[in-house]
Amino acid sequence: MKTALIFPGQGSQYVKMGHDFYSKYDVSRDIYERLNESIGSNLSKLIFSGEEEELLQTQNSQPAIMATSICIFEALKYENLLNIKSYGCVAGHSLGEYSSLVVNQGLRFEDSVKLLKFRSKAMQESMPLGTGGMIALIGCAEEDVENVMLKAEKYGKIFIANDNSKGQIVLSGEISAVDYISSNAKELGVKRAIKLPVSAPFHCELINKASIAMKEEMPNYSFNPFTVPLYSNVTSKVCNEKEIANLLVEQIISKVRWREIVENMIKDGVQNFIEIGPGNVLTNLVKRASKDLVAISISKIEDFEKLDNIKL
Repeated sequence: MKTALIFPGQGSQYVKMGHDFYSKYDVSRDIYERLNESIGSNLSKLIFSGEEEELLQTQNSQPAIMATSICIFEALKYENLLNIKSYGCVAGHSLGEYSSLVVNQGLRFEDSVKLLKFRSKAMQESMPLGTGGMIALIGCAEEDVENVMLKAEKYGKIFIANDNSKGQIVLSGEISAVDYISSNAKELGVKRAIKLPVSAPFHCELINKASIAMKEEMPNYSFNPFTVPLYSNVTSKVCNEKEIANLLVEQIISKVRWREIVENMIKDGVQNFIEIGPGNVLTNLVKRASKDLVAISISKIEDFEKLDNIKL
């Protein structure tokens, strides 16, 4: 059975994430120390004992989530629960793509931290704080989403940011449009509308300044041949080290095609999905795709026992 490793994106962060790994494993502690050194501040202190509101800020949450995913991955390898033969491909949701690149050796961990530091700053500064946001629509058919967007456009610009699964779409846009949807969800025919804990409207043209800045920054980094295939957020298809720089630039303003990524992985023979990092959002999205799939999330040490349910 083919196994995919998948890595979460922004919104999955929480204070104390990864601390159990930091306390028990030298390899995990080393990741957080390298994070601090690469980013030029004691970000691990904020992760373990800071205020949730500060961790929520884009420039903190993005590198923090990536580092936590890698710290867990390193612990899994240390315990011989995972090795290069255990999985056949990787993917990550938005910033999770950077975690995937570290795992498949396409990008050095330190370079991933620095790129995310630049990316998050550029994304945050592309719009004034509080002027944009994101909202998840649960239980909506495609035509329902189109109707919601049509009505919300009267209040501000709104775009599809994430196609997560059948019945779950995330919209991104000006805060006036997001707030309109949030306040009128039932009238709009939305079963559930959840405003996301993010500080900017990601994956839409409103933050085009960030995409331009990333394009100028990207030549400072080099990408290595991948040890396993990576499925791109932008195309939902397998990409390579020659394409990834441009795809990471496009990713900032492009729709995350997560539903299509999972569907393409299934077509390619993937039956097991292991989410590595804080939370279990991606695991739940995978389970929506098919009841025949095995999907588990590993965010704490006690989650290691879930691997007993998977034949690697």
